[in-house]
Amino acid sequence: MSKKHVVVSLSGGMDSSTLLLRCLKEYDSVTAISFDYGQKHRVELERAQSLVDYINGEVKSSIQIHGDSFPGIKYRQIKLDGLVDLLDSALVTGGEEVPEGHYAEDNMKATVVPNRNKIFASITQAVALSVAQRTGETCDIAMGIHAGDHAVYPDCRQEFRDADDTAFRLGNWEAERVGYFTPYLEGDKFTILQDGEVLCEELGLDFDEVYSRTNTSYKPILWKWTGTDNTLYEKWYSDYKSASSVERIEAFIKLRRKDPVDYADETGPVTWEVAREAVQKVLTEYSKPTEAKSMWVETRTF
Repeated sequence: MSKKHVVVSLSGGMDSSTLLLRCLKEYDSVTAISFDYGQKHRVELERAQSLVDYINGEVKSSIQIHGDSFPGIKYRQIKLDGLVDLLDSALVTGGEEVPEGHYAEDNMKATVVPNRNKIFASITQAVALSVAQRTGETCDIAMGIHAGDHAVYPDCRQEFRDADDTAFRLGNWEAERVGYFTPYLEGDKFTILQDGEVLCEELGLDFDEVYSRTNTSYKPILWKWTGTDNTLYEKWYSDYKSASSVERIEAFIKLRRKDPVDYADETGPVTWEVAREAVQKVLTEYSKPTEAKSMWVETRTF
């Protein structure tokens, strides 16, 4: 039996987008919220809106999730961009250059946004509790946390989540109506993507349509060109050098599928093969060399 209500913090990235699909499978009522805090990779908000629009369109036309009464995803983008020049992080507009490489490198601390998850959690908790109070039923908060979350982000640690939950329950009446849904707690980015592949099949969604509407890149590239009709065109591409992109591409390599998002570097758009090979080199240096090299041999033709 499906559960009733859930609130998802939808960043527009691969993990939270897969979590959204899992919630569609598990719950009757799905609310998704995204946050505009002045991030450089604001294209993720466009992708999140595009994904919700795609799924809601498919729900109405062909997908049978919980019957014809399924209302679709209720989606909101929360504006916090007034904080942009008050936050010290490489991820916000006006911040330092986003570092490249693997998450194992010390310079990745520059990608920490002070108290970001606490800010997001407080709003998500408020929305979930409001849903529970309004309906008189329980409401879960869906979280895409997984075993691969990095220690470089203190607000991804279990100690933080426990303390935050304690504060929420001390500070609100009827907080016992709110629970948590953490389906990927023991997994990693690859297992999340595997689940996404299964969920697309079960929900009748096109895998490439879903994941082309996601952004994992912390350094997206806006490429502009003039067409033969002298019209100026522009398009956002994902980079393949920032740590977040490296992890995403690694997951697609393991899944033996081509990533449907388009990639580019300082020279312009590049093929999937170029992005994949560059990531293989990073994995060979920072991850498990033997495994990475064998993975390359096995997957180089897809």
